[in-house]
Amino acid sequence: MQACRICPRSCGARRERESGQGFCRMGVFPRVARAALHFWEEPCISGTRGSGTVFFSGCSLRCAFCQNEEISARDFGKTVAPEELAQIYRELEEKGAHNINLVNSTHFVPAILESFRHYRPKVPVVYNSSGYETVETLKLLEGSVDIYLPDLKYSDEEKARRYSGAGDYFQTASKAIPEMVRQTGRPVFGQDGMLVRGTVVRHLVLPLATQNAIGALRFLKEAFGDQILVSLMGQYVPYGRVRLGEFPELNRRITRREYEKVQDELFRLELNGFVQELSSAKKDFIPSFDLTGVERREDGE
Repeated sequence: MQACRICPRSCGARRERESGQGFCRMGVFPRVARAALHFWEEPCISGTRGSGTVFFSGCSLRCAFCQNEEISARDFGKTVAPEELAQIYRELEEKGAHNINLVNSTHFVPAILESFRHYRPKVPVVYNSSGYETVETLKLLEGSVDIYLPDLKYSDEEKARRYSGAGDYFQTASKAIPEMVRQTGRPVFGQDGMLVRGTVVRHLVLPLATQNAIGALRFLKEAFGDQILVSLMGQYVPYGRVRLGEFPELNRRITRREYEKVQDELFRLELNGFVQELSSAKKDFIPSFDLTGVERREDGE
């Protein structure tokens, strides 16, 4: 790739097969840190058998509090060719995965589309995203993605700039999410209660950021009404650069009062979706990035 424009950074970087000079630091071929059944997504995605999650390395954001910073910022993972990625989908399906869940795969979209030419999963494909996407890249995915699972991290421009290095986050996400909803339409569930099509928008409540959260919820209500599901998350735990002493205002869990204030607005707006318990604010729910489902290919097994 001579001049990459896949993500909103539009850095125009040259990307080789396994290395790149761009903001994401990744090559063209996907770097994967884990591929396994995951049981900690929303109930209609994890179900009883688990979501077949594929965790990709690198990122187009720089979130100070990222729980996956080992792979998003420190680039841990193994490079796989598109045909190898297709085989990972097959194996996750064989293990009973309800869906194939592509976590933070924005910067690998061309290779992912190529992997679908090798094998199109028989279960729904979930595009699990930061919400920081270009409409042009999302249009490439039309017909290949069944469920969009984006974040809407910020409605506050200054917080987006300070904590994720992206002052244009809301401006960008507020254009990207409508494209996702256009592609999927309203949520559709199977007879087993699993989501088979639709868009679920997540918001993680941060310390001292209730107005940021409320602003995000109000935008979602005004823009989409009942066309989407909303997942309000209280699992924030100090991590990444926050844990190292930067951004001291974020160096604590959110309080019950903060979370209930945002919950009250969610209920007032009558948004459909999910509310996470504060008891989930534990590091136990962060998966181990140990090349599960990826590394053994290196041994020819």
